[in-house]
Amino acid sequence: MNRESNLIYHFVAFVTVAIWGTTFVWTKLLIQNELSPAQIFTIRFLIAYVMLLAFSLIRVRKHKYRWFADNWKDELTMVALGVTGGSLYFLTENAAMLYTTATNTSLIVCSCPLFAMLLLAAVYKSERFSKIQITGSLLAFIGMAIVVLNGRFVLHLNPAGDSLAFAACLCWAVYSLLMKPMTERYPTLFTTRKVFFYGLITIIPYYIIKPGFPPIDVLLQPQVLSNLLFLGCIASMVCFLTWNWCMAKLGPMVATNWVYFNPIATIVFAWWILGEQITPYFIIGSALILLGMYLSDKKNK
Repeated sequence: MNRESNLIYHFVAFVTVAIWGTTFVWTKLLIQNELSPAQIFTIRFLIAYVMLLAFSLIRVRKHKYRWFADNWKDELTMVALGVTGGSLYFLTENAAMLYTTATNTSLIVCSCPLFAMLLLAAVYKSERFSKIQITGSLLAFIGMAIVVLNGRFVLHLNPAGDSLAFAACLCWAVYSLLMKPMTERYPTLFTTRKVFFYGLITIIPYYIIKPGFPPIDVLLQPQVLSNLLFLGCIASMVCFLTWNWCMAKLGPMVATNWVYFNPIATIVFAWWILGEQITPYFIIGSALILLGMYLSDKKNK
């Protein structure tokens, strides 16, 4: 029974990361329609927050509605989750693409499970990883690098862009670290709603520096509206709920290792929609990722 439940959690994590792997297409289309990365983030998080808030208020008849965490320390942790998993993460990741290559950005950002593993082991005594788990995580990282580089083992270093990508990587690693105690004390719906709320609040300073928002006629264009709804309803609301749920069930390290699968989903989607070629490097790298993820879920007997 536990094995079946574990497979379900892994499958949900796989679907979540696979959906996130496709968002680059929709985001690129929105940027082509003159929406900035910050505006796209704000709208998708706003859609997700409003929907989660409405759902939470509907459930208030059966459960006591909760606006705040149990204490101010937990509330500050929720703020940090909104920054590391929301505003700062998306701003640094998208800004990195303006200065460095997509390969560099993907390689650096998708290495976050390694940093998450180090942070978790340093902070939580309960998160001591076995040699086989460490080996599995390293194999998955090598496989991810092979998939991203695709045989082109030459990186064009750009200090500004690569630093921003590394900042995004650290953001997601810290998000995984901070989410661990929150999933143990609060429902997934509550923590996810707080992530969206504080993500929106902490993006406000950006608009003080760079004010402006797309006109309503642009937002109502069918292609723009449909992409925003997908990013807000599916890629944000549903995927953040399922991801935080998987982190609570699998643990932050095992769940975060699924981030290595992100470039696989991206390449498969590009092959399916855009007709891009799948190379032997993709197959080898994918096999290493799957093997590494299998090993990282093992514990010492």
